[in-house]
Amino acid sequence: MPLEIVTVPCLKDNYAYLVHGPDGTALIDAPEAAPIIAALDARGWTLGVIMITHHHHDHVGGVAELRDRYGCAVMGPKAEVDKLPRLDHALEPGFAGGTGEGRCEVIAVPGHTLGHIAYHYPEARAVFTADSLMALGCGRVFEGTPEMMWESMEKLASLPPETMVYSGHEYTQANARFALTIEPENQALISRSQDIDAARAKGRPTAQVPLSVELATNPFLRAAQPGVKASVGLPDASDAEVFAEVRARKDRF
Repeated sequence: MPLEIVTVPCLKDNYAYLVHGPDGTALIDAPEAAPIIAALDARGWTLGVIMITHHHHDHVGGVAELRDRYGCAVMGPKAEVDKLPRLDHALEPGFAGGTGEGRCEVIAVPGHTLGHIAYHYPEARAVFTADSLMALGCGRVFEGTPEMMWESMEKLASLPPETMVYSGHEYTQANARFALTIEPENQALISRSQDIDAARAKGRPTAQVPLSVELATNPFLRAAQPGVKASVGLPDASDAEVFAEVRARKDRF
């Protein structure tokens, strides 16, 4: 049974994801309950488990209402258990569960928060990255270090390039404008930026994209590229140092 993945817009610019497969229906993050309930009702699905990526309120605000309504289990990173709603299962990196395309692996992607995790479905070629790797961006480094975040980016970049990346926010237009300040002559980026503007003009989400596209256009994955190093004035710096400079520039953008 193949996975069916439903993108659910929440709050102002958040996304939650329903993952329906051989083991039932899971929810990746719960920014708010109402649109998630509506998406479930429209499909006649019931919620079996909520899978949290990190502790920020805009990713867990709907957990209590959804748990009360569906009696579902709640999973999340063990490293953030003291900051999360009550967990039925505290997950550590390397944990894996599920069957067929529903098999999911937990990946540690610290930086935005220290315990941030991503959910990778290798058979379905999908990864849910929330506020670690984002479409044309990455999350702010609130709790970790730039070096830690770069290691997380490298880890995600090593997944098969055909993997679909499902990230947590609709920040793509702003991220594209910034990315063009780093690589203004990157033709793949120019074309992608135009496509994003067209999609957003029609109200379509743009935070779901193949990793291969991210590798070709996302400056936060491209810190090892000589052109990016030269663009930020650090031609001989380490990849992590270049990433830190790109992140600092985005923070000021």
